[in-house]
Amino acid sequence: MSSQMRTSVFSPRSGAFVFALSMVATAPFIWATSADAVSLRVKLACSRDYYALCSQYRSDSPEVRACMRAAGEKLSSRCINALVQAGEVSQAEVTARANQLRH
Repeated sequence: MSSQMRTSVFSPRSGAFVFALSMVATAPFIWATSADAVSLRVKLACSRDYYALCSQYRSDSPEVRACMRAAGEKLSSRCINALVQAGEVSQAEVTARANQLRH
């Protein structure tokens, strides 16, 4: 019975399986250890942006910061808000870039 339970908990439709799979997929991004590492909140908020725009760079590399900065207007509002709150970018810079795009 316990083996049946273990199998059902980690079946492809179970919440535990989905959670485990998502952790494996995001582990390289979450476990980045660098002196300039961004917060877990930023990593979670920007993970989709990272994978869509800058995944050719290691998540703990200086190149990923440059790539995300260059992607600017393509970043999700969730990611931008997290970056502003973490002090990675200022609200003034975000506003200035938005104004440039409007003109």
